[in-house]
Amino acid sequence: MRLAQNREILRFLLAGGLAAALNWIARILLSLVMPFEAALLLAYVIGMAAGFWLYRRFVFHGARGGSLRGQLAVFVAVNMAGAGVVLTVSAGLVAGLTPLLPQVPLALVEAFSHGVGIAVGAGANYLGHRLLTFSARSGEPQTL
Repeated sequence: MRLAQNREILRFLLAGGLAAALNWIARILLSLVMPFEAALLLAYVIGMAAGFWLYRRFVFHGARGGSLRGQLAVFVAVNMAGAGVVLTVSAGLVAGLTPLLPQVPLALVEAFSHGVGIAVGAGANYLGHRLLTFSARSGEPQTL
């Protein structure tokens, strides 16, 4: 792997980690006032907005010359697929772990499950954003 690509992956992990942490913390706070699934989706949007800015600004340097509107549309599409993965994994884990671990508070099961859901979507999001959203030439998919 080229050094530049390794650095890009590191920047993606740092920026994505920050957006994921914001997503995770927002979901915990939102769960105080709304059901888990609704809180998860709203928190995903919050993390997604932070992620778009961070990725465009600090990770995918070729993206700066691209169309903001075009990149945003593809970013939302890639993340809609990611939101489905996060929701499915997180809700599935909550449903599976709750009866298996009745002594563990539901809030902890939800926090763990949401964290796993975020982690599962990270690899697919990187590829989707690298190849589609922030390709070096605006509007054209990029190859690895």
